[in-house]
Amino acid sequence: MTKPLGVGIIGCGNISAAYLQLAPMFKGYEILSVADINMENATARADEFGVRAETVDELLSANDVDLVINLTIPAAHVEVSRAILKAGKHVYSEKPFVLSLAEAQELGAVAQANNVRIGSAPDTFMGASHQLARNLVDRGEIGSVTSGTAVVMSPGMEDWHPNPDFFFLKGAGPILDLGPYYICNLVQILGPVKKVTSFTGSASATRTIANGPRNGEIIPVKTPTTIHALLAFENGAIITLLASWDVFASNHPIMELYGTEGTMNVPDPNFFGGVVTVTERAGDAVEKTWDHPFAIPNFEENQANYRGAGLADMALSISANTSHRCNEAFATHVVEVMTAVLEAGETGEVMTMTTTCERPDALVPDQARALLV
Repeated sequence: MTKPLGVGIIGCGNISAAYLQLAPMFKGYEILSVADINMENATARADEFGVRAETVDELLSANDVDLVINLTIPAAHVEVSRAILKAGKHVYSEKPFVLSLAEAQELGAVAQANNVRIGSAPDTFMGASHQLARNLVDRGEIGSVTSGTAVVMSPGMEDWHPNPDFFFLKGAGPILDLGPYYICNLVQILGPVKKVTSFTGSASATRTIANGPRNGEIIPVKTPTTIHALLAFENGAIITLLASWDVFASNHPIMELYGTEGTMNVPDPNFFGGVVTVTERAGDAVEKTWDHPFAIPNFEENQANYRGAGLADMALSISANTSHRCNEAFATHVVEVMTAVLEAGETGEVMTMTTTCERPDALVPDQARALLV
């Protein structure tokens, strides 16, 4: 096996701990250093996991860092990823990849000019249950998929997050914050989207923080918090996407696909695991399973958490000069779908996609095992 790629992290917030904790599970890369605009944050994370703490400039000039994970806030993704690519290093960005199609295309041009690659989370679609759902669809278990629903609903973030401001500003909201999980999974199962339209709104112009040192502080809402969208896929399937932070309780299934021969219930694409069921025509729901390593609980609260699988796949693909699953074209198409949903909500138009992508390669059990140490 070739030498693992040296990896650095820019952005030492909460999510960085999961990447650092899970990295030793995977082949292909080794996290060597971390950086943050606040050096104290970088030092604390470095001490916790035994890696180097560096300034951003030091990390970008480090000879042993081949790839950088961008864990900054979404509004900073394009600026930070641009700097990484111009430094001649591959970038793997947290979701959302960027906040506009123009930004995605700009970064694509920078990557090409510097002969480096772009990857982007989420990689949860590589999880056991979502790969099983894809496998069942590809085998025709429910016939041809004609329609479906995808639902993400909650009261919002202000009850538990001490600094929820950015969730309610342009560049976030339920579509750009949580939409990548749902749309990525739909695209990897069904293929690219052709057209979208939507209606959007917000229950309130403000939110009140209900926890922590800022308890009681009122913050503005500057992005839609309820979105009802229709996604027409190139294969003919029509999916209703309901995304809201204005709902206190819901009994909607997270994701269902309706085919000519039955119905499939797909678990939350925010996670790697969960139960897949298939109902053949008017029969009973039958739970489907397979021996996939990413179904094994390995994290807090008995979760199957394999964050870093997409990064490992990217690192190994770079070494082998093959395509990686969380690739630039896939991430760019998902960005266009999400931003078109928001634009359609403003204009009332049906938006036709200008990008497309191939479905990422399936990740069958043996291929998943090959990513693990």
